[in-house]
Amino acid sequence: MINNHIEPISLLGLEISSIPSYDSCFQYLLNSLKLRNTFYITVNNVHTVIEGVRNNDYKRIINNSFLALPDGKPLSIVAKLKGEKNISRIFGPTFFEKVLGWGQKDGIKHYFFGSSNETLEKMENSIKNRFPSAIISGRFSPPYSVFTSDENELFIKQMNETGADIFWIGLGAPKQELWMYENYKKLNHGVMIGIGAGFSYLAGETKHAPKWMKDFALEWLYRLIQDPKRLWKRYLVTNSLFLVYCVLDLLHLKNFDT
Repeated sequence: MINNHIEPISLLGLEISSIPSYDSCFQYLLNSLKLRNTFYITVNNVHTVIEGVRNNDYKRIINNSFLALPDGKPLSIVAKLKGEKNISRIFGPTFFEKVLGWGQKDGIKHYFFGSSNETLEKMENSIKNRFPSAIISGRFSPPYSVFTSDENELFIKQMNETGADIFWIGLGAPKQELWMYENYKKLNHGVMIGIGAGFSYLAGETKHAPKWMKDFALEWLYRLIQDPKRLWKRYLVTNSLFLVYCVLDLLHLKNFDT
């Protein structure tokens, strides 16, 4: 379950962590790495929330994560409409960069799993330029096909041999959450964090939206403009469903917590 110190708020039945700032999130992560053996963190937006509404198994994975970060701006907006004032958006790619930067003085070791070799190489070069003291313990670009049991066993073995503290998983939702849930207990130490497109942002392949678009919860539109062929259907369906479901929830016309 989500920890007792950072209380969750239910958004359409998914328990999203109420976190006030990037700094408090980082400090909690840092303390938890010292106290716990293995755990996983999910980074949630409209897409993952709707996936959880549709799929009870996926909802259970989100609700059992150590932290379920409110990555999408609409999540924090709806949470505040429901009376949760102590919540801020924790945008995954920004949190990723802050952890790389802030973790330098603490000697945090990072491992990157997912995406293409080309993206990983660009990202590693970016990290070396921006965060020269960040410790990269390893990286791996797995096949896009379903992993065999032998492949999966090898991946975990390689991860454990690196001695990393944070394993950033970039397989895309919902694949990365399912994979983390099935494998995080096989780690000897550390946390898995599903970072989605975070690798692409840091590699410079995906651009950050202007601040005004982030402030008005329009980052989805900026991403849609960059990659319309892949994202138009997802955003059309999930954004529409999220809006309808939230209205039903706020008006107490449907209970999503059952």
